[in-house]
Amino acid sequence: MANVLDLRRRIRSVKNTRQITKAMKMVSAAKLRRAQDRAMQARPYAQMLINVLESLVRRTDLYNKDTGQIFHPLLIERDEKNVLVLVIAGDKGFAGGFNSNVGKAAQKFIDSRLAKGQNIDLEPIGKKAIGFYKRKFPAAQYEKTEEHYDNDLSTHYETIRHRAAQVEVSEEYPDLLLKTEFSAVAELAHSIVERYSRSEIDSVYIVYNEFKSVLLQRIVVEKLLPIEKLGAPSVVAEQIPTEEEREAAVKAAQSEGISVHVPEQSEMEEEAKKFGTADVDYIFDQTPEELFSHLMPRYVTTQIFHALLESTAAEHAARMTATDAATKNAGDLIDSLSLTMNRLRQAAITKEIIEIVSGAAAL
Repeated sequence: MANVLDLRRRIRSVKNTRQITKAMKMVSAAKLRRAQDRAMQARPYAQMLINVLESLVRRTDLYNKDTGQIFHPLLIERDEKNVLVLVIAGDKGFAGGFNSNVGKAAQKFIDSRLAKGQNIDLEPIGKKAIGFYKRKFPAAQYEKTEEHYDNDLSTHYETIRHRAAQVEVSEEYPDLLLKTEFSAVAELAHSIVERYSRSEIDSVYIVYNEFKSVLLQRIVVEKLLPIEKLGAPSVVAEQIPTEEEREAAVKAAQSEGISVHVPEQSEMEEEAKKFGTADVDYIFDQTPEELFSHLMPRYVTTQIFHALLESTAAEHAARMTATDAATKNAGDLIDSLSLTMNRLRQAAITKEIIEIVSGAAAL
């Protein structure tokens, strides 16, 4: 059984741990506020882009009258044989079940696609997501070839994919969540659009934590390509947090003064909803092919950027909740250890008094 000195040392250690978790909670709460503000600021731009595309669809035909082909390849639906899955998790731990829940939802979706005989290309975003699949699935193997023509005056380069397994990790993005810059997301979206246009992949899904507020969030598997309906996310699977998890999140948010309700729409968002919705005729200088070729990739970029911002906010909310629970548990453990230590001290004092009284009586 531990003595009083051991209990004092342990109480001191737990108090230091409680100070650390309390500081982590405050930091996560501050980052959550910034992440929410950033997500709110990006919404008007996304809404205006959706309105422009919807206006273009209403005023033009999606199919070329001469050739009968659809104007943009991102609208073409094919049989899903090769599927690309983007998995967005976090860069750090101490976030409760945030990272593991995303991994479980992604794995469940992957298993359902494997049962249909489809090939899966994984592209994890975030260090934790990369850690899930680095040892579980092999990396994609590419072979770069070059051919010389016209007496070595011209050279043709080609990259050939050699698939060795049904599920492979085609690319990793460990630094995309650090700053979540739009230019970096645009490069990722451009790569996806190029592969989809060349029919290397037949569909694209993204797994992330959809965050509206501390109270309203869920893990979703959303279909990104082909685009079925503009502005309406196609959710094929979801995982809603339990009532206990919601209550813990609400208590942690209220202790830091963070609202648990969905933020009200700003004046800019209200104006963005009206943009491009007037029932008037527009004269487009460019052809529909040119307009779709510029706007559709930007729409895909916006959707991925939106998912990254929401996932980042959800990660900070999960870490705030987890560190709040750790702080409370540390306080309960300190109270329990203090009670045990006081009982040992009282027992020791009582024993000494009994020995003194017994010795005095013997004299």
